[in-house]
Amino acid sequence: MESSEHQQLHACLNCQSETSGTYCANCGQKASTHRYSLLHFMEHDLIHGVWHVDKGVLFTVKELILRPGDSVREFIQGKRVGFFSFVTLIILLLAISSLVAPFAKIHLADIMPLNSKQAVSAYEDFATKYPKIIMLILIPLYSSFSYFWFKKAKLNYSEHLVLNSYKTAVELILALLFTIVTIFYTHIPTLLIFYYVFIAIGGFLYSIWFYNQFFTGYGYSRTSKLLRAIMIPVSYLVFSMAIGFIMALIKLIN
Repeated sequence: MESSEHQQLHACLNCQSETSGTYCANCGQKASTHRYSLLHFMEHDLIHGVWHVDKGVLFTVKELILRPGDSVREFIQGKRVGFFSFVTLIILLLAISSLVAPFAKIHLADIMPLNSKQAVSAYEDFATKYPKIIMLILIPLYSSFSYFWFKKAKLNYSEHLVLNSYKTAVELILALLFTIVTIFYTHIPTLLIFYYVFIAIGGFLYSIWFYNQFFTGYGYSRTSKLLRAIMIPVSYLVFSMAIGFIMALIKLIN
């Protein structure tokens, strides 16, 4: 019996500690670590890895669509099993968008009115080159607005960053869907309607629903909560218009 147990002991490939279980008791690495091969990569790492990522992604996306504010509030309060990391989700969506973008036959600048094309093209050019900077700017900015309008909730700024990161992930999904549509459909007037109805208006209404649902239970009346939820995207619109006006003024002076 002792010899049988002794034979089951082997060295962990990560920390060299002797282990006999499924996982190393010292470092936590799985005991059945195989040498990489093409077959192992295809059968285990690629298929198994994508499957497990998909389960987390699909669950998180479903929650963000069906009960966005409630699910993110529960996540922040500690109910995190099964929820996909907001950082990983955003990186994954940006990566997919980068892969899909070259196949798009129509870009946002192509469907905008002539007087808006120059500004939209400049934005698209910047967003293509520096997508992480765009995310770093928008998420903290929205977090500042949500922090201001819902101060009584007493969430710290980091928690506002988390909730706005998940909201931004949904906006990235909407943008990705629009890009995919432009691969197969190129009728500009219809795409313009699709953009305004499903992306612009849809994203605006989703933001209000998200914030209104998230801040349930923090001591706000229904009317106050709804008005404050509306004021977050409105604050961003006013801020972006002010920045646009300042940039136009600077360009005019120069």
